[in-house]
Amino acid sequence: MWPAYVINLADNTERMARCAAQLDTLGVPFERIEAVNGWAMSDEEVARVYDPDLNRRRAKYPLVRPEIGCYLSHIRAWERIAAADAPGGFVFEDDFAAAGSLPEVLQALSADRGWDMVKLFSLDPDIRLLAPRPLGPGLSIGFPVRVPSCTLGYAITQQAARRLLASAFPIVRPIDEDHKFFWERNLRIALVTPPPLQVGHQKASTGTVGRSRRADRPVSAGRGKLAQALHGLRYQLGYRLRLAWHNRKRAQG
Repeated sequence: MWPAYVINLADNTERMARCAAQLDTLGVPFERIEAVNGWAMSDEEVARVYDPDLNRRRAKYPLVRPEIGCYLSHIRAWERIAAADAPGGFVFEDDFAAAGSLPEVLQALSADRGWDMVKLFSLDPDIRLLAPRPLGPGLSIGFPVRVPSCTLGYAITQQAARRLLASAFPIVRPIDEDHKFFWERNLRIALVTPPPLQVGHQKASTGTVGRSRRADRPVSAGRGKLAQALHGLRYQLGYRLRLAWHNRKRAQG
């Protein structure tokens, strides 16, 4: 089995304990990765990795600091996978609830090929897959028509980790939003069904990225609320048109 990594902030000890208990029970060895605390980043640290001008042109919203910290935390995991001996690895955030099928899924993915990343979670239980095929007893794998939001857990090949590292900066979008634009980095992103992960307990000593998104999201400099809303509509329409184009290309092989 490829190595597994759990991203966790030092203050969130309860979250780490729950993750460790689940993985230990399922017999999945793992390594903890110290997450980057976006709340504690200085202006200078943010400026070194985040480009607000590109964000205005390419993203829907300005990023809040925890989103930047989240992205940097996943970069730390990719660095570990890129430098390891295994052909890939598994990355988990520390708020998952694992199904009993998780070890079987991880073993199967460690021997499977034909993708760069495989999502282990989806909020949509009926998501449509392109080119679905069996992965194991009761399991399927395919390419989702729309890449699921959230980076709760995923498999990634070593080559893909290295490719993402080479183009990681500057950060412009949230990491899960970046995955939706899979064509920009030529990523083949698949999904396992039924997904072996669900969202687990959300309590965190540091607060959560989602709560910061809702409470602290700024309006882009130079845009009023109406202009921001119109920008969001253009962004969504542009994304859907490009997604439809690339899905047609994928369906044609």
